[in-house]
Amino acid sequence: MSIKKSIITALKQNLLPGLVLQCFALAIVLIYFFVPASQPVYAWFALLKLEYGSLYAFVATAFFGGFIPFMYLWASKRIDPSQNAFALFLFYVIFWGVKGIEVDFFYQLQGYWFGYENNVKTIATKVAVDQFIYSALWAAPTITIPYLWVEYHFNFRACGKALNRSFFLEKIPTVIFSNWLVWIPAVSVVYCMPQYLQIPLFNLVLCFWVLILAVLNKK
Repeated sequence: MSIKKSIITALKQNLLPGLVLQCFALAIVLIYFFVPASQPVYAWFALLKLEYGSLYAFVATAFFGGFIPFMYLWASKRIDPSQNAFALFLFYVIFWGVKGIEVDFFYQLQGYWFGYENNVKTIATKVAVDQFIYSALWAAPTITIPYLWVEYHFNFRACGKALNRSFFLEKIPTVIFSNWLVWIPAVSVVYCMPQYLQIPLFNLVLCFWVLILAVLNKK
């Protein structure tokens, strides 16, 4: 399959869940700004993030990005029987916990560089750096490769052989383009939120996204 066909196929597969995800994220932000009764809930999450910092980012992202999706896959019997379920569980939790710290650090770096003003210029700048530099050059490859390792049953040799020309010239670009379709609108919403609510919103969006993919895909 050519890279053009791969990207078109991926975009078609991600269009509907992407729209659902974006509506979900937008609803959370609208509730924050226009439903005063919701403020105690948001304040509680913000306080947790403020108090525990990177530890919160690790635990929350491990829970929302790793634990919940894994439990859904396990309960719905979508895990490959040939895979070691406990090893998969550890991978999901630890991998996404570490990613949570990484994303938290990146959000803080963006805040240091561009501030936290809730205006079009600041949000657009953060989204551009997020999606066209961080995501394209780092996040997409460092998520795709570990998941490829899992697909090859944690076999380094088999995974290494799969990291061929086709992987880097077709698979990675496909992931990046489909990622943009979903996450450019999503992170635009995330960056609308105050500093200590960005990671909590990212976690909810991430969890919802992974669950949508789990529902729509057999494997």
